[in-house]
Amino acid sequence: MAILALDQGTSNSKALLVAPDGTVLASRARSMRVDHPKPGWAEQSALDIRDTIVGLIDEVVAAAPDVSVAAVAIANQRETVVLWDADTGLPLGPAVIWQCGRSAERCAALREAGHADDIFARSGLALDPMFSAGKLAWLLNSVPGARDRAAAGTLRAGTIDSWLVWQLTAGAIHATEPGNAARTQLFNLDTLSWDAELARLFDVPLAILPKIQPSDSHFGSVAPGLTALPDATPIHAVLGDSHAALFEHIAASGAQVKATMGTGSSVMAATDRRIHSTHGLSSTIGWSRGDIAQHAIEGNIMVSGQAAAFATELLGLTDETALTDLAATVDDSAGVVFVPALAGLGAPHWCSDARGTISGLTLATRPAHVARATFEAIALQIGDVLVAIEADLGRPFGEMSVDGGAARNDLLAQLLADLLDRRIVRPRVAEASALGAARLAAEALGLTRTDTAPAPADSFHPSLSAARRKAIHHHWQSAITRALRPEPVPSAPE
Repeated sequence: MAILALDQGTSNSKALLVAPDGTVLASRARSMRVDHPKPGWAEQSALDIRDTIVGLIDEVVAAAPDVSVAAVAIANQRETVVLWDADTGLPLGPAVIWQCGRSAERCAALREAGHADDIFARSGLALDPMFSAGKLAWLLNSVPGARDRAAAGTLRAGTIDSWLVWQLTAGAIHATEPGNAARTQLFNLDTLSWDAELARLFDVPLAILPKIQPSDSHFGSVAPGLTALPDATPIHAVLGDSHAALFEHIAASGAQVKATMGTGSSVMAATDRRIHSTHGLSSTIGWSRGDIAQHAIEGNIMVSGQAAAFATELLGLTDETALTDLAATVDDSAGVVFVPALAGLGAPHWCSDARGTISGLTLATRPAHVARATFEAIALQIGDVLVAIEADLGRPFGEMSVDGGAARNDLLAQLLADLLDRRIVRPRVAEASALGAARLAAEALGLTRTDTAPAPADSFHPSLSAARRKAIHHHWQSAITRALRPEPVPSAPE
């Protein structure tokens, strides 16, 4: 008996068969393509997302034919939004992903009209193109006839969890859960429901949005013949990927704060109530179990692990292992600072106009210094968010747990310990998002976990002198200030 956990991410999609004790019985993964049709825009094919997930289900079931699947659980990239036809199930445009800045003008107009504070008070989210509401408004305005079709009741919209639930149930279920809903900027954190005023401000009709139900509830059954799964296999847990990772960290080791490092990074801590951040963070819902919602506070970084991929290409290296090896040939970045504001800056700065910079170059600078500065930047961004979380909660954290693809890099993990000046704990099973979703589904079904001790983990301890750490932070803050004041990009000559 196992849970089939789907982890649909920006760079990769994965399927894992997870036993009730957390053992991964089989897993499969596929990389995902991201398109950038214009500077600052980012999108994926919604059909590719669906087809990849269906293919992975079949692959992982075939890999373990003797394993009985009790339920499907979903963890998904958040804020990415899809608009589709309710009759055909086909998307009307791309999946506009969380990194996309195409709704920047709408956000700017709402800010200039004085709505930013009210939007933050209702949703817990800064007014930024990252969140789904502006992207959905863009789709409704850009697809010919979409507004009329929405009014006629023939369109549906939602984040990737809703899109996958609709597709896997052949259109029988249009639903989401509070954690994903809380990332749309259309959800009210106080009422735990869609907010009519937010919908009015963003010009999004509430009728096209999914029903909100508990994260551990029944989200229908996988349609017969769609996959290799037996008929009526239930979908029994849905979570945002970062939320699922936090759920797993808390349950497996009692971690109080974690950083999920993938394409971007999410630094998140569970809280006993809604926190009204005064340090540039988001209040959100982690998950709900029945009528009980778990609050959390979070800082989102737009480009994190993706900075390493960018630097790898920029330096003409074969892969990110080569980037790591190059960075390890020098003891420091020799004053070079890379600010990877390649899709603007998220928390705690929230500046969609910010641009990436590489500064501190001298005639002595070598590619290795740029490589090391890349990994320092990933760590320093996470450190900025962690400091903000500590300030909002009024207490320090002596350690932080990490997960995600970038967390497997020992050099980066050690830099996190050195630059954040605290212990970094890395569970040896990397797939925290999939494991968290599987755990929630298993518990909902009454499949008892048999964990008897914290999961095995690697630890990284600070080894950098206070003076060197202070100097690196000083250069970093100076570089951030420059990135937040970008020069206008000159137009190409006619």
